[in-house]
Amino acid sequence: MLFAVREKTRDNYSLSMDQFQKDMHGHTKDIAAQVARLSQLLTRHRDELPLVYLQDPALREAYISYFLPSNIKKIHIPLHELALHPAGLLSQDRLRILDIGCGPGSALLGVMEFFSQHEHRPFLELTALDHVPENLTATKTFCESWCSQWNINATITTVKENILQKNFSPAGAFDLILFSNVVNELFVSDENRTRKRAALVSRIVKDCLHAQGSCIIIEPALHQTSRDMLSLRDAMQEQGVQIYAPCLVQRFCPALANPKDWCHEDVPWEPPKLVQEIDRLTGLRKDSLKFSYLVLRKDSHALSDVCTQDAFRIVSEPLVSKGKIEYYICGNSGRRLVTRLNKDRTTANASFATLKRGDIAAFEQLTDQQKRYIVGKQTSVRILIQRKSYA
Repeated sequence: MLFAVREKTRDNYSLSMDQFQKDMHGHTKDIAAQVARLSQLLTRHRDELPLVYLQDPALREAYISYFLPSNIKKIHIPLHELALHPAGLLSQDRLRILDIGCGPGSALLGVMEFFSQHEHRPFLELTALDHVPENLTATKTFCESWCSQWNINATITTVKENILQKNFSPAGAFDLILFSNVVNELFVSDENRTRKRAALVSRIVKDCLHAQGSCIIIEPALHQTSRDMLSLRDAMQEQGVQIYAPCLVQRFCPALANPKDWCHEDVPWEPPKLVQEIDRLTGLRKDSLKFSYLVLRKDSHALSDVCTQDAFRIVSEPLVSKGKIEYYICGNSGRRLVTRLNKDRTTANASFATLKRGDIAAFEQLTDQQKRYIVGKQTSVRILIQRKSYA
């Protein structure tokens, strides 16, 4: 095993966030009703979602209470994978970070939390951009509180601007550019949304990203939003942008070949008590982190640099049935099913049964049956990278 992650179990909220959550407990039923309303708008009734829905005080309160805690964690996954690269992609002493469409600051808070758990703590020069003033106020308040509590060296600058304006172009070269749950809300009903989204992201990457910087895009795990992300990935690749992660290859995404396929994360997570109570009242379930992500770069660095050529990303949960275990995996030979019969378990392939969605593994002596691979008694399985878990 090349990399194994041990996440500390602790409450990861600032004093102001703690106080906010405590205050919300006083009227949990009211918050739960607004969370249920917002959840419907973000899923089944996306066509009714207002463009500036976080200007609604009730929806913004619901978002901060229920959605923000989990969204803070999601950015850890791509940051961890950037940190694995031997080139030290996050090792600078100072990082300039731009969060586009910051909302109440979940992505920036996630970046701060990530570095608070590591020995190397660069100075963070944070820029939060949004067209909703209330979002900028919340972001500034939360970020300043976290700096104080965790002794993180950072500055926070807020910018009120709409990214769809023709003259939109943030000044400077940033080391990290973040889009957290933003791209899917752009050009939603436009048949050419992929082309327009790719043009916008490409321009920002070209004009605002440092030559050795990374752009991280995080999107919801819904079928349509995840497939739209894959289409965006292919469009960006056509424009010469490097796909750092999660993909291990630079070819076009094989999941798009089947309309039923999509690619997303599902990471175990222990939610805060308020989130658990809201789940109980609404029937929602936020017991894991579900999302899609994409890491883009200008240079040639990729996560595959730290893996072998025969490595595969695990892109499904274990599919367990009588006498066998299966997974969908994706690598140089595309996206395929891999199967191991229980009777073929050996010491060399024993770790096959422990694989999780998001892990990266290497297989030697797989049997290729065209539509699927077979793990036989002669097959060896090595876990190269383990996916983080927050449970």
